[in-house]
Amino acid sequence: MKIGEIAKRTGLKIETVRFYEAEGLVSPPLRSGGNYRLYDRSHLDRLSFIKRSRDLGFSLDQVRALLRLADDPQESCAEADTIAAVHIAEIDRKLADLTALRAEIAHWGGTCTVGTVAECRVIDALSH
Repeated sequence: MKIGEIAKRTGLKIETVRFYEAEGLVSPPLRSGGNYRLYDRSHLDRLSFIKRSRDLGFSLDQVRALLRLADDPQESCAEADTIAAVHIAEIDRKLADLTALRAEIAHWGGTCTVGTVAECRVIDALSH
């Protein structure tokens, strides 16, 4: 597959495929006589793994560690569990932050149905 096809099949942008290759997350593909990158099934599988991991919010370092583990099927999965647990803790922290943010913004709302901008709690809260 050429880079455009593998990008389309994985849902990645061409630039992102090149970036992952430059970062060493994907091995360099063979080149055609015309110097086009030629990707195979292993590249497709690896890029799909990376895309799914990134979609789930794993950092590049976490993805790199997960790929290293995936490359050694005999390795203990304890490290993968640890990576997932750290990620869950990050998600929980973000959810708490978003919940607090939502409550604060909701507290402002509903007060601007009458009156002027000079009396608007949303504008006032954002101004301080």
